[in-house]
Amino acid sequence: MSAPPGPALAPRRGAWRRLGRARVARRLRALTLRWRSSLQLRVIVSTLGLGLVALALLGVYVGDRMSAGLFEARRDQVLAESARSTQQAQDSLSASTASTPADVALLLEDVTNAQRTGGSGERDVFLLRAPGQAGFGVGATASDLTLVELVTRELKQATAGGGQQWQSVAIPGPDGVEPGIVVGQDVEVPTAGTYQMFFLYSLQAEQDRLDFLLRTLGFAAVALVALLGGMTWLVTRRTVHPVRRAAHVAERLADGHLSERMAVHGQDEMATLARSFNEMAVSLQDQIHRMEELSTLQRRFVSDVSHELRTPLTTIRMAGEVIHGARDEFEPAVKRSAELLATQLDRFEDLLADLLEISRFDAGAAVLDAEGRDVRDIVLQAVDNVIPLAARRGSWLQVELPDERADADVDPRRVERVLRNLLVNGVEHADGSTVEVRVGVDATAVAVTVRDHGVGMTADEALHVFDRFWRADPARARTTGGTGLGLAISLEDAHLHGGTLEAWGRPGRGAVFRLTLPRRAGIRLSGSPLPLVPGPDAPAVPDVAPLRSTDPAALPELPPMTGEIAIVSNASDPARTDVRLDHAPPVRRHP
Repeated sequence: MSAPPGPALAPRRGAWRRLGRARVARRLRALTLRWRSSLQLRVIVSTLGLGLVALALLGVYVGDRMSAGLFEARRDQVLAESARSTQQAQDSLSASTASTPADVALLLEDVTNAQRTGGSGERDVFLLRAPGQAGFGVGATASDLTLVELVTRELKQATAGGGQQWQSVAIPGPDGVEPGIVVGQDVEVPTAGTYQMFFLYSLQAEQDRLDFLLRTLGFAAVALVALLGGMTWLVTRRTVHPVRRAAHVAERLADGHLSERMAVHGQDEMATLARSFNEMAVSLQDQIHRMEELSTLQRRFVSDVSHELRTPLTTIRMAGEVIHGARDEFEPAVKRSAELLATQLDRFEDLLADLLEISRFDAGAAVLDAEGRDVRDIVLQAVDNVIPLAARRGSWLQVELPDERADADVDPRRVERVLRNLLVNGVEHADGSTVEVRVGVDATAVAVTVRDHGVGMTADEALHVFDRFWRADPARARTTGGTGLGLAISLEDAHLHGGTLEAWGRPGRGAVFRLTLPRRAGIRLSGSPLPLVPGPDAPAVPDVAPLRSTDPAALPELPPMTGEIAIVSNASDPARTDVRLDHAPPVRRHP
């Protein structure tokens, strides 16, 4: 026995309803997008809407006035005609010599039939006894007894002794109800007393005339709306088309097609706009060409100077090494000069290397040698290189690694250089405080944040921190001997990977630098696994527990330290966090 179809089809009907709602939602979104993106559509719809409202109000007013005018004209005509007919009927009744009920009945019938035809056509006539009359037994006479009920009691009471009265009525007919008007007035019948004579007029002709006028007005309104819509479309097209063309040309110019121009037709305002736009495009093209030539000359100058300086630098380096090697034989002042010479030669060589790297980025010649690597290993390598500097500066490093691998397609040399620059910058500005390094990973990106708790920087300074040779405080000395190009090169390295490098800082709260790299080439980043801005209730630096101890006597003498160096890790492989520390205090790890 088969199951009833109702319950089995209920889920399917629900799915169809959801599908229908989804289609309606898509169409509404498409219409909304079309409405917001098309000035011509908004102008046409707004104009037609206002036109329709204005025509509707005008049609209501004109229709009402025409209806009132036709009715009032017909009413006045009917009242005048009824007054004349009533007077004629009264004259006929007064001249009659009828004295018996049969004669009176015959007289009333003759008068009724005689008054059916008036000056404006046929009408129905009723001769009814006035309210309160008694005695003489002659009843009502009517041209159509089925219509007598249209004469209401209120109209009879108003007509009794009140002169001529009228009332609008609805006349039933074979084709429906017709509008009409009833006019009544008292007449005196010999020997029978007071009667009321009512005339029933049909207003269907006037109604047909009014309907014809309203239809004509409606057709005219439709034609006017169509004409208005067409005129609006033509005007807006003439106005919007040059704007669309200007927007298209502007997009082409923004894409680098500097020879794109607008077509100029005529001498009107749109032609003036097109000519002005073309003149602006020519000016921009000339300026961009001059800037490109100047930029090319600058890049070539930097590259040539850097290459040319390598030869004398090599010679000076060789002589400096000879002098530095024999410094112990010199007097103290000369020995100090030899050491300063070697230090400044190292810095000069680093500056030349950075200038050459910047020139390669500017020329678009930088190449990414990517390979699949665990970013955690690169972070530990960069920390290992910076540990001696942190020991001399009295800061300690805290590294937090995730449990899962942070594999990504990166250039290890460039990523390690970025992290080394960030760590050196953090140690330099930490003023002996903690420098925290965190690694985060998700399905699409790997992120590394470096935070110091030093002097910090303002929001405006964070916008310029990656500028070349920029310093927040020009009077602050570069104690680590930086070239001023490290962060600029780091930003270019991040962009070369398709990633981002961002900075945040506040005075007194330190600074945070966040490097975010896609895990695979071609991924467009939409976020980062780690936050850039630390929360106001960020956790304090955790205490560390000894991992292993080293004999202090085996370590070289170092300047006094205010903190410690620690590697904080959650990696499942403890050996991965055993950083080689040649010149550092005992290693500590926080599990």
